[in-house]
Amino acid sequence: MTTAGSTHLVPDRVAVVGAGMVGLATAWFLQEAGVEVTVLDREGVAAGASWGNAGWLTPGLATPLPEPAVLKYGVRAVLSPASPVYVPPTASPRLLKFLTRFARNSTAGRWKTAMDALVPINRQSLAAFDFLADAGVQAQTHEAKSFLAAYRTVEERKVLLEEIEQIHAAGQGIEFEAISGDDAREIEPSLSDAIGAAIRLHGQRFINPGEYVNLLADSVLARGGQIISGVVVKDIVDEIRGVRLITADGETDPFDAVVMATGAWLTDLARQFGVRTVVQAGRGYSFSVPMAHVPAGPVYFPAQRIACTPLGDRLRVAGMMEFRKPEAKLDPRRIDAIVDAARPLLRDADLDARTFEWVGPRPCTPDGLPLIGATASPRVFAAGGHGMWGITLGPITGRLLAETITTGRTPEELRPFNPLR
Repeated sequence: MTTAGSTHLVPDRVAVVGAGMVGLATAWFLQEAGVEVTVLDREGVAAGASWGNAGWLTPGLATPLPEPAVLKYGVRAVLSPASPVYVPPTASPRLLKFLTRFARNSTAGRWKTAMDALVPINRQSLAAFDFLADAGVQAQTHEAKSFLAAYRTVEERKVLLEEIEQIHAAGQGIEFEAISGDDAREIEPSLSDAIGAAIRLHGQRFINPGEYVNLLADSVLARGGQIISGVVVKDIVDEIRGVRLITADGETDPFDAVVMATGAWLTDLARQFGVRTVVQAGRGYSFSVPMAHVPAGPVYFPAQRIACTPLGDRLRVAGMMEFRKPEAKLDPRRIDAIVDAARPLLRDADLDARTFEWVGPRPCTPDGLPLIGATASPRVFAAGGHGMWGITLGPITGRLLAETITTGRTPEELRPFNPLR
């Protein structure tokens, strides 16, 4: 380890457990500070929540997942396989404990507190993507020529308009205009006649997340990093000579520090280092379909909780919040529910010609805030629990956490995300 100042030792070798957006961004920014990195993943690059999600870069909409609207779902609704928010009737005690805390945080007051915590990091999120591009990462972001939140009725639209007001009140800017269904169809002919009102958002971006994360991995490799796939980390041992990883195949040599960026599996490794916040998989589903007219930018159906993203000549359709084990198999009923909800809203989308059906475990916390920073061990760090915003906030998380690891100082933006809270 090298010295930076009188008290802090800069680690020479760091292991990052998890090769999703957050883990690879952290590895990249550690390399920027001269650190040698090794990334390990149970499957491979972008194998978890990073591959098949909607890929939106929308800091203006990056809000806490526990919100008052969640409480409107009754028990009967969340037990229905067709519900946008699904809880299995055989929920484990751990899941029930998580959901109880989640519900307690779904109040207007707690939402505002959490929103205030997110605003500073949201503001810097797009600049972190630009930094990566300027530094030679080949992955690109796409400006959304249009970004529409579409509704059947003006009444339905009131929910997002009120949320935007609250977002503005928290100090986070987002440019928008309320438009009619006809105006929305003129912008996006792919919207059906069922759409009667919409909100057009400005200044948003999107990516193909799987492609982006793989190109970020290529950059980490090109800069001398190691990425090792197929490694299941069972335990982390912090001892005098360093931090060792215990894997299914044995153990590693000691590292100077370890970053846990394991997404929905974070709790399993982090608990022994004083992290009491449970990270629960809120699984999202997606698939891709051909269209006569692929939209020029993302389309969001908030009432149905369906997110659509143009990827080349196909449209990725994503949705659902399914609280189950992260490794559970894809449930075809969730795909069917998204199809049934999207069919009346999209024009000329061949929803029966689906490809790339996918499920991925979003890592959710009960208070809607990620866990970023040092644990009870000053050599073991957490980076996860971003919920639906791991893609948007991945690069800025990596930059700020790398700063923490290499300087020993916690940036002000990360203080609300203390893993020991």
